[in-house]
Amino acid sequence: MRPDPSVPETVRLARAGLSRLLEPGDLPGTLLPAVLGPVAALEIAAGRRPVGAAEHAAYTRAAAEAGLPPRQASLGRALERWAGRAAALEPAADLARVRACGGWFAVPEDPDWPAALADLGAAAPLGLWGRGDRALLGFPASRAVSVVGARDCSHYGRRVALDLAGALAARGWTVVSGGAYGIDEAAHGAALATGTARPPTVSVMAGGVDRFYPRGNAQLLARVAESGLLLSEIAPGGTPGRFRFLQRNRLIAALSSGTVVVEARWRSGALSTAHHADALSRPVGAVPGGVQTGTSAGCHRLVREGTAVLVTDVDEVLELLQPFGAAPAPEPEAPAADVDGLHEPDRRLLDALPLRARSRPERLARVAGLSAREVLGGLRRLEERGLAEGTGEGWRRR
Repeated sequence: MRPDPSVPETVRLARAGLSRLLEPGDLPGTLLPAVLGPVAALEIAAGRRPVGAAEHAAYTRAAAEAGLPPRQASLGRALERWAGRAAALEPAADLARVRACGGWFAVPEDPDWPAALADLGAAAPLGLWGRGDRALLGFPASRAVSVVGARDCSHYGRRVALDLAGALAARGWTVVSGGAYGIDEAAHGAALATGTARPPTVSVMAGGVDRFYPRGNAQLLARVAESGLLLSEIAPGGTPGRFRFLQRNRLIAALSSGTVVVEARWRSGALSTAHHADALSRPVGAVPGGVQTGTSAGCHRLVREGTAVLVTDVDEVLELLQPFGAAPAPEPEAPAADVDGLHEPDRRLLDALPLRARSRPERLARVAGLSAREVLGGLRRLEERGLAEGTGEGWRRR
């Protein structure tokens, strides 16, 4: 998708310049375009002109409303901080650089800007640099879940991440993660393998999208860019650092309806994603591990502190994400004509099929009390009679 022609190029250039000038989470810098518009904000932030009296008054009011303490809100201090980068700004060159790698730059003025990022308030990103099909950028956060965890995950953690992310993706959920080694890597890989949503997975990076990081995941991230989305608020060429990783986590949380932490050490960066999600009133799940296992200490901490709910399988994750849809009301019995000639196991299977939501064969086996073979055979027979229909997301009664 091409950039929206209704958005002035001056606005896109200004936001590109601001994303190069400012570090993520620099609240004085994000307040300026919100109050004065991106073009005026770049002129002032880059020292190209002084701030006017009316502009300064408007900014001061906005900073007070945002709860910034006077020292942090000081424009004078902020301008000193930004001066070192101001002279080297070349937003047109940055836009050309991202286009050269097949990427694009989205701004809040675009109609496909992710609406869920508005929940970040003053901490919302100035723009998003991306790779992948631009038409997928408007994916609904209500059907996305972030799966995050330790880079140095255990074999157990990797298996759980593969199972959870794969099952969620197969049911039509977009899996959001950070592209790192370990749990992130497993989550993206599973979503690419089983995903039915568009996009199946989204990787939010802490550096420029023109360079895959970490290098060991280059092939995986290339596949994400091909089938899903790579996103970053960092301008092309930007290198990831610890602070940028921590700030990146707020975007992972905001772009999802909930977060699942599979494994995390006591001071893991994945805990910051969980805390951002909790601050946004998004539900958080944590997978338990051995009490003497260091890679699960952070998960246990989240549960003990009340930030997260313990989850062990995909159904419990879905109950967390959709608490009011997790226990559907009893479905009406099928008309007699529908069940004539059906064997008892197929009748039980038909009763277990939901009318609106979809259910996977393994869950149907538990609900109906049947074996996996009976369920798979019964679903085929019910489909032939026009009583059931199945997709990659699961089965339901027709």
